[in-house]
Amino acid sequence: MLSDLKINKVLFLDIETVPIKYNFEDLSPEFQKLWEEKTAWQRKDEFTPSEFYKRKAGVMAEFAKIICISVGYLFAEKGEQHFRIKSFYGDDEKDLLKEFNTLLTTQFSTIQHQLCAHNGKQFDFPFLARRILVNGLKLPKILDIAGKKPWEVNHLDTMELWRFGDYKNYSSIKLLSALFDIPTPKDDIDGSQVARVYWEEGDLERIKTYCQKDTLTVAQLLLKYKGKDLIKEENIEFV
Repeated sequence: MLSDLKINKVLFLDIETVPIKYNFEDLSPEFQKLWEEKTAWQRKDEFTPSEFYKRKAGVMAEFAKIICISVGYLFAEKGEQHFRIKSFYGDDEKDLLKEFNTLLTTQFSTIQHQLCAHNGKQFDFPFLARRILVNGLKLPKILDIAGKKPWEVNHLDTMELWRFGDYKNYSSIKLLSALFDIPTPKDDIDGSQVARVYWEEGDLERIKTYCQKDTLTVAQLLLKYKGKDLIKEENIEFV
């Protein structure tokens, strides 16, 4: 139950991902063929493999990489909630995943700790686990869910919580932010632009800022679900 949730034991996160290669034609012949096979049922006759690559490669862990992970946690100070945000980002996916793994294994590894993201169960958590394995790293305990019963998986998902069992419902974080009157900075980019900003502009700082904004919004949303006050702007720390 949300009322029993120990919110100061939750690590909020968001990830940004991009295709391994910007263009389909830059893939090796082997991976071009594998892409065609994997996406055939989705593309049907509507899109060529190259067109569909531009649209979807960035969200498929076999054809994409993580370039930013922003994490944050809540802590109380002088009777008020504070929020501290840190980002792991860069061109070297293995390096940033190593840093992220170290955080999870040293500070978020008990049965009381939980991860929280918007659409995390369908995207962020499995994507992280897959890319950790691809990079030859060990899965942290909190992401190693094979064989666990649903109630043993310490993953929270603000989109799933909003469904209340209605699995046809999809509500974006942007919609829920507006609904709950959560202030968000004026959008610079959105998810559909991340690959272009990365591959054409090389602007990781801009992507990091966007990622941090979503991490903070997930935390604010969970606070609203619990009937709590929002985090004050002056209580948000970037490290």
